[in-house]
Amino acid sequence: MLYSLHVKNLALIKEQEIEFSKGLNILTGETGAGKSVVIGSVNLALGGKADPSLIRTGEEYALVELVFGVDSDEKRKLLKEMDIPVEEDGTLVLQRKITPTRSISKVSGETVTAKQLRDISNILINIHGQNDHQELLHKKKHMEILDGYLENELGGLFGELRSEYDRMKALEKELSESDIDESARLREQELLEFEIGEIEEAQLVVGEDEELDSAYRKMTNGRKISEAVGTASTLTGFVDDGESAVDLIGRAVRELSSVASYDSEIEDLLSQLSDVENLLSDFNHSLSGYLDSLEFEDEKFRNVEDRLNVVNHLKDKYGQSIDLVLDELSKKQERLDVLTDLDAHRKKLSKDLDDSRSKALLLCKKISDIRRKGAAELSKKLKAALVDLNFLDVKFEIDVRSDEDRITAGGFDDVEFMISTNPGEAIRPLDQIASGGELSRIMLALKTVVADRGDISTLIFDEIDAGISGKTAWKVSEKLGELSRDHQIICITHLPQIAAMADTHFMIEKGLEDGRTVTGIYGLTGDDSIKELARLLGGDEITDAAIENAKEMRGKAEDAKRG
Repeated sequence: MLYSLHVKNLALIKEQEIEFSKGLNILTGETGAGKSVVIGSVNLALGGKADPSLIRTGEEYALVELVFGVDSDEKRKLLKEMDIPVEEDGTLVLQRKITPTRSISKVSGETVTAKQLRDISNILINIHGQNDHQELLHKKKHMEILDGYLENELGGLFGELRSEYDRMKALEKELSESDIDESARLREQELLEFEIGEIEEAQLVVGEDEELDSAYRKMTNGRKISEAVGTASTLTGFVDDGESAVDLIGRAVRELSSVASYDSEIEDLLSQLSDVENLLSDFNHSLSGYLDSLEFEDEKFRNVEDRLNVVNHLKDKYGQSIDLVLDELSKKQERLDVLTDLDAHRKKLSKDLDDSRSKALLLCKKISDIRRKGAAELSKKLKAALVDLNFLDVKFEIDVRSDEDRITAGGFDDVEFMISTNPGEAIRPLDQIASGGELSRIMLALKTVVADRGDISTLIFDEIDAGISGKTAWKVSEKLGELSRDHQIICITHLPQIAAMADTHFMIEKGLEDGRTVTGIYGLTGDDSIKELARLLGGDEITDAAIENAKEMRGKAEDAKRG
């Protein structure tokens, strides 16, 4: 569940903290007081778009922090698989800080991406915004709702179908591209034979280009190398005037040898210098051998140069390395084999395509069967939930229509919600019948049914009561109360019938602080909560009659909870 929300420097909120409870948490207040900022804050902390304009004027940053209690082993397991740290007591702290140039998201102190936050939100919370019910007017949403309800039953079928569908489309493309006339086939075949011959004739060896390049650089810089090595040999080797490094070190060895017997420390120094003399002597022998190897033959140089030109030509034409050139040779050979017997290749492609289409079709049928069975079950539950929400004579069906000629990565079904809300009225598509208030109730019914099946413990509703009043409002209130028995519900409302059902009641209002407008959020209990109910019932002037009406409404709500 969501333990608390802490907001600082966001829009009209200077700094506020709300501690939520189990059950039904209700937030009320005047229009424009900032109720939607609360939901916006939660969305922001869960990875929503961070707009720097939300930072309170004059402040350097805005901060939103959510504290959750992760209440199931399954959720902890999912979070662990996402590398999300959870405290030993199940506490999970989400924090979003917005500055004019960037936003920083953290979970329990560790920086995470906005995508990770959204993934976490899918595990912990479900938010229904003010206009989300309008999505029910789009058939695409109907399919999404049904498939979400059947997530466990569908399992990995969509993954299998996606893989087979991609293979089927690739085969269709390859078969289409292989449909060429005879003259084009012969031209391509002739070109491939030439290119294959050109590469094979070179008899390339992997790595030889690097060896050739190294040898070529050595040969083309032979004079410069020879001069440098010769000078080094002169400076370190034996020379007639006795001024080379070897001669000088040799003289130093002889000088130390003449006095070494007088002091043991000199013996140690002499040993070190003798080692240097031996190393320098070995170095000179190696240097002399290298000088001998620098004598190049013109024919050898030309051979290296010619071979390097051949290799570089093929690399420029077919790939940037010998490995790539040889890969290209393999592809060209495969293509030539295809063109040599194109009819046989097309027959094989056709057979493979038929097999792939059959497998995809079988997976589509499995998905469709699950959808049809699930649609009947979900329709029945939704109808019962709608009756509870004052749709007394409602008919509701989820129509699943299949078209085997329309295979997609999501199956071959078309899903549509169908409804009739009045006696004698034919059942028709949802978007042709439902009003705004009816859509709100249908969405609440969906949330109720899906919540019973899913593992989301916290649900947020931002004015789920849009377009309803009177008896229907009581029905919605009772449904929220029922739902809050097993889930934490946070609901923004302007209806007293729903506010009366609150287990915890918060008031949101604007005020002045230091000459500036601020939004405040306060917990209401006892008489204060009754007064707010009275305000919702009768407007700004709270009369004794409104107070009595509010008390009666609270009593009725308490009776409904106990019932």
